[in-house]
Amino acid sequence: MDLSQLFQSYETQADQPVTLEGWVRNHRDQKSFGFLMVSDGTDFRVVQVVYDEALPRFDQLKKIKIGAAVSVEGTVVLTPDLKQPFEIKATSITEVGPSLEDYPIQPKRHTREFLRTHPHLRLRTNLMTAVFRVRSILHHAVHRFFEAEGFIHLAAPIITGSDAEGAGEMFKVTTLDLESVSQGKKAVDYAEDFFAKPTHLTVSGQLQAEVFAQTFKKAYTFGPTFRAENSNTKTHASEFWMIEPEMAFTDLAGAMDNATKFVKYLIEQVLEKAPEEMAFFNQFVEKGLIDKLNKVKDTPFAVLTHAEAIERLNASDYSFEHAPSADEDLYTEHEKALVEIMQGPVYVTAWPKDIKAFYMRLNDDQKTVAAMDLLVPGSGELIGGSQREERVDQLESRMRDFKINPRDMEWYLDLRRYGTTPHAGYGLGFDRMLMYVTGVENIRDVIPFPRTPKNCQL
Repeated sequence: MDLSQLFQSYETQADQPVTLEGWVRNHRDQKSFGFLMVSDGTDFRVVQVVYDEALPRFDQLKKIKIGAAVSVEGTVVLTPDLKQPFEIKATSITEVGPSLEDYPIQPKRHTREFLRTHPHLRLRTNLMTAVFRVRSILHHAVHRFFEAEGFIHLAAPIITGSDAEGAGEMFKVTTLDLESVSQGKKAVDYAEDFFAKPTHLTVSGQLQAEVFAQTFKKAYTFGPTFRAENSNTKTHASEFWMIEPEMAFTDLAGAMDNATKFVKYLIEQVLEKAPEEMAFFNQFVEKGLIDKLNKVKDTPFAVLTHAEAIERLNASDYSFEHAPSADEDLYTEHEKALVEIMQGPVYVTAWPKDIKAFYMRLNDDQKTVAAMDLLVPGSGELIGGSQREERVDQLESRMRDFKINPRDMEWYLDLRRYGTTPHAGYGLGFDRMLMYVTGVENIRDVIPFPRTPKNCQL
């Protein structure tokens, strides 16, 4: 029986025989009996298995080491006066897979830096078990939300010939002999490359999602994206997952409404489906985490234009390292101050056009674009989005401003030539959302096998 099933039905299983298969988290052996703490991965909680000298091969059972895989047969014993509601009195224990003495994940506190050096074993800690169970819950919740909202799912390509952000910090995909090229033996001729053109790992599935939205009305992509930024901050990774919905016949306000509903739904799902994990995070990772999330779930999101946000910051009593500017992006210190000033989540809209992407719709003032960032307490920016530019002449002009040759994106312009609609969308970084709901501060600790500069384990 799985532990998840056992924790749901242990009262009716009292004195009944059960079989449990899992891994030993801890082992305390006494002279005539012992205790195994066993996890099978189906529940955040572990179960205590009690064995005594009446069992065959008792002396061998006492030698079972931390990390070993075991199969336990026994009966369920209710223990209402102890910390755990029940335990298993073993009638048989089989060591399916022994563990060596030098097993690195011992039952003690390990630093997260240490755990990152053992990505194949770190899942067997309480923290990592909780993180990745919540990650799975969130993953399923994403698809449930958009299915209920009438969206069609798009598996956007990972290899692309276009740069959605215009940033240029992309991983190149090639089958060319790089050694010959680097030694100057051969000039780069992309006609000889696999795709006969420069190609990269995608930084966003947005443009392809726009294609689908112009047929299916509402579409979303949820998959891996890549950045070749040489950044070693706590919030940056070279490979991460993005959720990017696109909606036809929708303006910026419509996108914000959907994003608000989406964020609140994800928080609701995590609190409902992972109570044990969330209690763990609340106690050991971020004090007050559950209260913070409930406030976001239950509080309306404020809206400020970028200009209004700058005015609020400059009028506040906060001291900033970087002075807030009407022509510049917001720094992290500004974002944190804004959510404190507004006492909750806030959308910042109407951003200066020169600091936003080429595809964002130009506002009537010709100075700002119909863009929005959602800032939340304790995290800063969680979502970025915009109304997309549907006017082909304006889009071509913006491409030229960004030194993008319109001829290289004729397909994207065609969407404006043949049945264009007002449309909008946004992107939510899945890994950052996971950081937010768990309180874990480093993105390396919410990605199973993180890829960062100079690091690609497994």
